[in-house]
Amino acid sequence: MKAMSELNVKIFADGADLKGISNLSRNPLIKGFTTNPTLMRKAGIRDYHAFAREVLEIIGDRPVSLEVFSDEFDEMERQALEIASWGGNVYVKIPVTNTRREFAGELIQRLARAGVQLNITALLTNEQVKEVLRCLSPKTRSYISVFAGRIADTGRDPVPLMAEAVRLLKGNPKAELIWASPRELLNIFHADAVGCQVITVTHDILNKLSLVGKDLGEYSLDTVKMFYQDALSAGFRIETK
Repeated sequence: MKAMSELNVKIFADGADLKGISNLSRNPLIKGFTTNPTLMRKAGIRDYHAFAREVLEIIGDRPVSLEVFSDEFDEMERQALEIASWGGNVYVKIPVTNTRREFAGELIQRLARAGVQLNITALLTNEQVKEVLRCLSPKTRSYISVFAGRIADTGRDPVPLMAEAVRLLKGNPKAELIWASPRELLNIFHADAVGCQVITVTHDILNKLSLVGKDLGEYSLDTVKMFYQDALSAGFRIETK
């Protein structure tokens, strides 16, 4: 097993909890940050711009992805241009389609040509990857987020699909592939093995980083101790009849 410091894949922290973002900003393993409206809602965020300003102050010059939240492409474009103006390290997240399944290709083209750094999100197929690549500019930095975890949720192995996506992106040196929505820490090593440039990892999974390389015998003993202590704390008893 590789040590975390030997991995080529960049780990981006995915979340909207400001305390967690602040703590993770001091971890040299964390190379960037992402969030989305669902995570922001769960964290109780009400003022989008105020939240973004605070995040930008915390993370310094590391990249951060902030998402538009309209379902209409004209309004997405207005929001994207505003969000992009908040900092040179900001990437604007654009969903691959709207809720009516209309492809965001024309919007992606306009924004990419205008020099807006984009993170095209919610992709689950390599046909979508191909469509998005045709719209991105080879002169503007961008991310393509393929939700490998959601692919795995359907019983499909995301590893070969992600490996193929890595190959597809070689045609655009300014575009980087994100392994999005991982379900376990092992996915960091999967992403690294197939050549993904970035993986976004939620705070709860990042809390397990200390377990990487842990001796399995010791981990077994820790598990036995946990069961024992929890049984004691619960006050379980089995009376003999």
